[in-house]
Amino acid sequence: MTPSLEPRTALVVGASGITGSAVVDQLAAEGWQVLALARRSGPALPGVRWIQADLRSAADLNKVLASEMPERVFFTAWSRQNSEELNIEVNGGMVRDLLAALAHAPVRHVALVTGLKHYLGPFEAYGQGTMPDTPFSEDELRLDVANFYYAQEDELFAASARQGFTWSVHRSHTVIGHAVGNLMNMGLTLAAQAALCRHLGIPFVFPGSATQWNGVTDMTDATILAEQMVWAATTAAGANEAFNVVNGDVFRWRAMWPKIAAYFGVEPVGFVDEPRPLEVQMAGMEPVWAELAAAYNLVESDLGRIASWWHTDADLGRNIEVFTDITKSRLAGFTPHHRTIDSFTALFDRYRAEKIIPE
Repeated sequence: MTPSLEPRTALVVGASGITGSAVVDQLAAEGWQVLALARRSGPALPGVRWIQADLRSAADLNKVLASEMPERVFFTAWSRQNSEELNIEVNGGMVRDLLAALAHAPVRHVALVTGLKHYLGPFEAYGQGTMPDTPFSEDELRLDVANFYYAQEDELFAASARQGFTWSVHRSHTVIGHAVGNLMNMGLTLAAQAALCRHLGIPFVFPGSATQWNGVTDMTDATILAEQMVWAATTAAGANEAFNVVNGDVFRWRAMWPKIAAYFGVEPVGFVDEPRPLEVQMAGMEPVWAELAAAYNLVESDLGRIASWWHTDADLGRNIEVFTDITKSRLAGFTPHHRTIDSFTALFDRYRAEKIIPE
């Protein structure tokens, strides 16, 4: 295949997060010129230029993007608020204002990351009411409940009609990937739990429900999410479509938990009688992490920037079965497949190498 000679410039919004950083890495490896938008600069990479902006300020976005000319946009950011009403206002507004600030640019495609709360409902009504059958498929109707994912989609669709670009929506399950200081990072959260358990000589206790321990589920490696987004943004089959995106395998936590425990050399303990949330198990561990960080010369001594106990508790505490159908993207031509235990161990290896968790 003859390589395209067209300029390839992409804007990645939320470039320092789990998904955004994976998209930046993917694009940079493919030789794109990348505009990486975040609140603070990230690592220097060939072809990557960092841009600082407050996504909640239309004036700020207009200012910093006035001279930028991306052809593809990858929107991976969100801001958690205290109510779904505010989530809609803030997160829908960020999509609206970002795309309005690019009205002058030759944008050809915008890829938006959402997730399975599209099928499950927002945090305030999570898993309540009538749920679609698993595996979730993209042709399910929206739930009859306010949801900031729907608001983001609607802003995307409106801007597409107004500005003439194609779009794609990428509905991931729990994303595991490389980031520090992220609000929703199960990979690093479980690594922190295991490191603390090993340091203290205590068992590695599964925090979630019987349903999650015994049921079938799946996950999304940030790298496969990035691959799908770039594929959709550069392939006719990806235009104006929503796609589920997961690794491709399914598993049960009762089989996965001992494998993660074996990696860290800790004793696995499964579900017994009731959930044992990490917010309870790990309460007061901040000074222990600081002690551990000093002992192993780790780069981050603040446990609050390492572990998001609440989010992992929410994921693993669900009393409903959650997994997805990815037939649509496979039939459209997107066929990468990951094994979830390999995603976990590769991520743990990277965190160890970067001195984020101890050897």
